[in-house]
Amino acid sequence: MQDLHKTIELLLDYLRGVWVKKRYVMICTWLICPLGFAYVASMPDTYQSQARVYVDTRSVLQPLLHGLAIQTNPQQEISMMVKTLLSRPNLEIIARESDLDVTALTPEDYENMISQLTNNIRLRSAGRDNLYTISYSNSDPQMARTVVQETLDLFVEGALGSSRKDSDSASRFIEEQITDYENRLSSAEQRVADFQRKYASLLPDKGSFHENYTELRSQLEQTELTIKETEQQIKALSGELRGQNSQIDSFAVKPSNSDAILTTRYDARIKSLEERLDELSLKYTDLHPDVIEANNLLESLQKSRQEEIDDYLSNVSSDDPSSSLGALSTEIRIEISRLQSLIASLDVRKDNYKTKLEDLKQKIDLVPQVEAEFTALNRDYGITKRKYEELLSRRESADLAQKADVSSEDVQFRVIDPPLAPLAPTGPNRLIGYTAVVFIGFAAGLAVAFLISQLNPILIRGRQLTALTSYPVLGVVSHLNVKEIRKVNRTRILVFAFSSGLILLMYGVLAATEILQIDLLSRILA
Repeated sequence: MQDLHKTIELLLDYLRGVWVKKRYVMICTWLICPLGFAYVASMPDTYQSQARVYVDTRSVLQPLLHGLAIQTNPQQEISMMVKTLLSRPNLEIIARESDLDVTALTPEDYENMISQLTNNIRLRSAGRDNLYTISYSNSDPQMARTVVQETLDLFVEGALGSSRKDSDSASRFIEEQITDYENRLSSAEQRVADFQRKYASLLPDKGSFHENYTELRSQLEQTELTIKETEQQIKALSGELRGQNSQIDSFAVKPSNSDAILTTRYDARIKSLEERLDELSLKYTDLHPDVIEANNLLESLQKSRQEEIDDYLSNVSSDDPSSSLGALSTEIRIEISRLQSLIASLDVRKDNYKTKLEDLKQKIDLVPQVEAEFTALNRDYGITKRKYEELLSRRESADLAQKADVSSEDVQFRVIDPPLAPLAPTGPNRLIGYTAVVFIGFAAGLAVAFLISQLNPILIRGRQLTALTSYPVLGVVSHLNVKEIRKVNRTRILVFAFSSGLILLMYGVLAATEILQIDLLSRILA
């Protein structure tokens, strides 16, 4: 409680000190308030023009073109245009279109004009989606309306132009990429073709290497088998020469088996042709030219063989056994000679097959590398082809989207309130300005009086003297001329009241004048 009492006394001492120095309040108010009143009164009137526009981003074609054409998000485009509307390039366009740049005579004036446009043009949402308000304040009402109109036009044209510009840029980019991928695809196709020509026998997709190797191996085995069979036939014929009598008896007893015992020079060719025909039958149909030719040749060989057998049998069937035996021996020797010639030709064929197999075996280590390179070429070619086809699809979608933009805009701008030249000024608010000047004047005076009272303190009670000097105050002697002091104090109070009243009277007159002007303008506009 004692601390609270001391605090109250301290505040009262401060107030008494300020009251004693109240002449500084009067000085500050007379230095600040008249000048402030004059400044606020001389401030030029500002006129604000505004426009409201609604941006309709709904389009009937959007759901119809979903999945068929490239579609942009109009809401994002409008949001981006709102954020970039007051950029410096756009502000320069507004200044040029509204002839504000004519008033700028120096670069400094031009920069000040751009800064003023930045600070005074307002684009804000009007409380609902896609409803925007554009406002601008200027000392000239016509200029305020012109700036708002140019800003509105830039906002509308910028949003639509940006959409078309983006669409054109995307189309140009796609065309450039398509041209680039066409060149890359042609180069890839040429590389694949050159590689196929170079390594045609080793490519895995053709099956040439493995098929050739398997076929050569099979043909070599077949040739070796034919050689063994022919050698066995030679041995059998040689045995026939050593035992002609038994064979003659056997031939006489079983003349119907002569076809199975005798061989002709056509047997090997018929057998080889039959094997070739079997191979062709696995690959082709009976109507294939190679199959038809092989069948005709086989029939011709079989017919020639039968004629040779018939001739031989007709000679053997004569009545002279010795002549039959000599003819048979001669035929056997001829057949042995033919078979030996056949073995010689088969040996040449076998050596040829072995040479080719050795050549393929030397290339077998190259096959994995060729397959890997060919796989890489096909992979690059496939990627390039897929990207090229995707770009073609995107181009079709872009063309469809451009046609849709021409037929119907995705964004529709509806001007709800067009900009008008205001008849009444909207600023400055001089009533608030006058009030602020009065407040600042008296606040500054009180602050100066308090500061001086602290720098040059005045002792009002004896306790203050005790606190300053540490000496006790034993008594207080009052002033002898109390009446004169009271008279001076009353005079000072009257002067302070008159000074403050005069300042407040000036404030009242100015405030009343401002209120009357506002009321008069409201009635005129109404």
